[in-house]
Amino acid sequence: MEQKMVEHHAAVTVDAPVHQVYSLFTHFNDFPKFMSFVKEVTYHDAQRSHWVAEVAGRHEWDAANEDWIPDRQIGWRSTGGLKNSGRVLFQPTSTQQTHIDVYIDYEPPVGVLGNIGERLGVGKHFEDVLQKDLNHFAEMVHQAPVGALDPTSSNYLFHPESAAARGKTTERQDATMGKGSSRDQGSDDYPEGYVTRSDVGGTPQGVASPRQDTYSDRPTLDQDIINEPANAAPPTSQQDASWQPGYGRENEENLPPEQIPGWERPEGNQPRP
Repeated sequence: MEQKMVEHHAAVTVDAPVHQVYSLFTHFNDFPKFMSFVKEVTYHDAQRSHWVAEVAGRHEWDAANEDWIPDRQIGWRSTGGLKNSGRVLFQPTSTQQTHIDVYIDYEPPVGVLGNIGERLGVGKHFEDVLQKDLNHFAEMVHQAPVGALDPTSSNYLFHPESAAARGKTTERQDATMGKGSSRDQGSDDYPEGYVTRSDVGGTPQGVASPRQDTYSDRPTLDQDIINEPANAAPPTSQQDASWQPGYGRENEENLPPEQIPGWERPEGNQPRP
């Protein structure tokens, strides 16, 4: 018998303009740094990503972006692993406030925790966790500088409840967080603001607060983790740096139109490499 998809919803109002909220939310790779149940988001390319989450068990899936409209909505659909899809809607309620609605449809895993588990409270638990992590997002935006478009500018990254701070991220996620930063070098001397394994009970040594961290915000693709040397330098040219969200934004006004990410162009409905 075919499993039925079930929908879950959470919402929050963020005290920031819609463009800022939309831009910060699309940094999927940073989710484990302030969310609790997302353990990994890594990128295959500009359209496809790999996710690992833990709510009533560990679940993995690959997802493809769909129905992206700048400053209005993002969407995805799984292409492997846990069957799910979702959309996030961004609605400005004023020039300095944005309402977010998150809708996630998924097929409960077969077995004891399938649809029966959903009815017995797994679904309610998932919605509670989703709501809590959406509140974490709002707090992350609140603690970011006015107008910031990159989560690494927020003091709320690596707060004690985040998956990264609790040492719950995957090795692949850890590889993306460690690239290009001084936490890769095994030094015992950390700048002020660094969080060590002893501080948070298991996070990799030298996990930095956002203001101290120096890693590249370019999404780390799977081939980077497999092939790229651990001490490889981040992109230095505008052309290399501009194709992914959050990296090189400060130079976008000087870039030719073809080098500006698709989701930042008025005519682009979703990101493309």
